[in-house]
Amino acid sequence: MATINYQNVPQTTVVRDLRRIDEKTENLYESLAIISKRANQIAAQMKEELHSKLQEFNNDSDTLEEVFENREQIEISSYYERLPKPTLIAVEEFLNGKVYHRNPEKETRGKN
Repeated sequence: MATINYQNVPQTTVVRDLRRIDEKTENLYESLAIISKRANQIAAQMKEELHSKLQEFNNDSDTLEEVFENREQIEISSYYERLPKPTLIAVEEFLNGKVYHRNPEKETRGKN
């Protein structure tokens, strides 16, 4: 499983130059579809990581005090809440050339 690099990713929305987004595929909608698919992959991976970390705290015999005062569980959850959103990570990866993508239709059209 590849780790996600959260470094140098803005925490908030950033205005982007659309020409920079579509220059890799020469089609804005294709670029956005690639970014969207990558964002879904990142979101699924983040969810899986969070669930695996929270699974450690899963106990069938929780007392009422443990449910309300599990600080480690709260810290892990708040860490994941503070991370950049998957869409922002996917855009950064795409713009930095870290996303592999190919279009089979373009490849077959180019051969004919």
